[in-house]
Amino acid sequence: MSGEAYATYEFDAIGCHHRLLATCPDALAEAAEQATRLVAALDLAASRFRPDSEVSRIAASAPGPGATTVTHPVSALLTSCLAAALHAARITDGLVDPTVGAALVASGYDDDLEVVRRRAVDSAVAGRPDAILHLVGSVPTRPTWRDLVLDEATGQVTVPAGTLIDLGATAKAHAADLLATSLAAQLPGGFLVNLGGDIAVAGELPDGGWPVGVQDAEGAVQQAVTTTGQALATSSTRLRTWLVDGVERHHVIDPRTGATAPTTWAQATCAATSCLEANAASTAAIVLGEAAPAWLEGHGIPARLVGLDGRVVTTPGWPAADADDAGGAANGSSPRSSRGGPGARSVWGE
Repeated sequence: MSGEAYATYEFDAIGCHHRLLATCPDALAEAAEQATRLVAALDLAASRFRPDSEVSRIAASAPGPGATTVTHPVSALLTSCLAAALHAARITDGLVDPTVGAALVASGYDDDLEVVRRRAVDSAVAGRPDAILHLVGSVPTRPTWRDLVLDEATGQVTVPAGTLIDLGATAKAHAADLLATSLAAQLPGGFLVNLGGDIAVAGELPDGGWPVGVQDAEGAVQQAVTTTGQALATSSTRLRTWLVDGVERHHVIDPRTGATAPTTWAQATCAATSCLEANAASTAAIVLGEAAPAWLEGHGIPARLVGLDGRVVTTPGWPAADADDAGGAANGSSPRSSRGGPGARSVWGE
């Protein structure tokens, strides 16, 4: 397909812009339908901002007499997402944790981002990691991922009463993996699935691989890379931000403290064998701050980190930048020549 345009479908949902590329134009209509259907189902299962979502209903569930936990049925999709979140928690030793929803609410991120930005966040609320004010009032202690027990056989999850599950670091990436795999199994050709910057590929590769542009917060491409099967994900401290008493906060929580993670890095882009693991690594890198490069290298994760001052730090396996990388392909949006691919491999154990 060298020199040919990919068939492309784009749509907006769950506060993100999504893009689907296909090597076979005849497969695009069905692929687009599956993509929009999956994202809509993901919103209903995992949105913290919908009172009718599964995670909201779990948080609002009252425990039985004398009980400190609640057990709630979950759909097949949410079961899959919770299993993925627990995998991310295990391989990062809890640096990515699906039980930080209350801490996000306490930091002011309890609604769609534009709503949060428009209002003045009450500092009496912000900073209370035990607050789920719009759901259950308070939780005696901050839960961790080890308190979340998933029974995949029966489709039930057990959590401490009042736990607000947050799957922001895993669900979208996991959905990209699911969708790419499903499309390649059912339809001809190859696919690049970009769900809000979480990129998974499957099926037939175009000549030279899939070109991907690593963008900054303003949307400018800083480096063009090529994936021949690796997944890519970026976590940023510059996109989802708001003010509390004039102090900027972002959406990545350090599960070890329940507070906003340090703003050492403007963004972290990682490659791995799955989008789930790439996003787990990029989120962990934000949480770790200055310790991130050594941690990523120790886990065999090719990565590109950008500091607030613009410094770029890469780990082994990430391709060197070309002089003309700026202005290249945007998140896999258009064909271009190969710049070299990240040598992603999965070395994490359970």
